[in-house]
Amino acid sequence: MARFKNFYFLVSTSFLVWMLFFDPNDFISQVQLFIKKSQLESQKEYYSDKISEVQKSREELFSKPYLLEKYARENYFMRKPNEDLFIITDK
Repeated sequence: MARFKNFYFLVSTSFLVWMLFFDPNDFISQVQLFIKKSQLESQKEYYSDKISEVQKSREELFSKPYLLEKYARENYFMRKPNEDLFIITDK
């Protein structure tokens, strides 16, 4: 029981309780921030990969004229002046 009457023990315990539960930067907030940081880093890696993939396909697309024409025909339904265009959709 002498341990609980010790001033340093009481102050240390109070400080620990305060830092773990009541402080604005408490333990729970730190864990939540760490989890959020991990999620954001994984998203950053995903989007960095996607950006490099898109840049690579863009370089390839603009370097070859026949691929540019194919892309325009497939995605924007462009056609030559004397050409008919038929769009077939799946139901």
